[in-house]
Amino acid sequence: MKKTFLILGAVVIFMASFSKADLTKEKAVASIATKNTHAVFQVSPGEKLINKSDCLGCHNKTNKIIGPAYVDVAKKYANNEKNINYLADKIIKGGTGVWGTMPMTAHATLKKEDAKLMAKYILSLKK
Repeated sequence: MKKTFLILGAVVIFMASFSKADLTKEKAVASIATKNTHAVFQVSPGEKLINKSDCLGCHNKTNKIIGPAYVDVAKKYANNEKNINYLADKIIKGGTGVWGTMPMTAHATLKKEDAKLMAKYILSLKK
């Protein structure tokens, strides 16, 4: 009986020694992955607001859906305060005619500052 407990104890210690090494290695890999992820996937406040809103139902970053692609809007308008205010007003009030006959839905409950952050993000996509 003593031999069984001794062997069982040795096996448990042996197994535990491997799991600690693996956990340390996993933590190091996870730490590196987390550091790299933060460097690659930084999202601007304007992009966060767009992702939380209904904008993505009609717009896409690179492709026209119902409304224009964000990169196309960025190509059309210079990145300056006048255009940021103009686009923020368009986001809040909606409109039609600039990009075709399909009207853009108004977002009257959106704060002006949030709409400006969205417009800044869109205009930052200009290449």
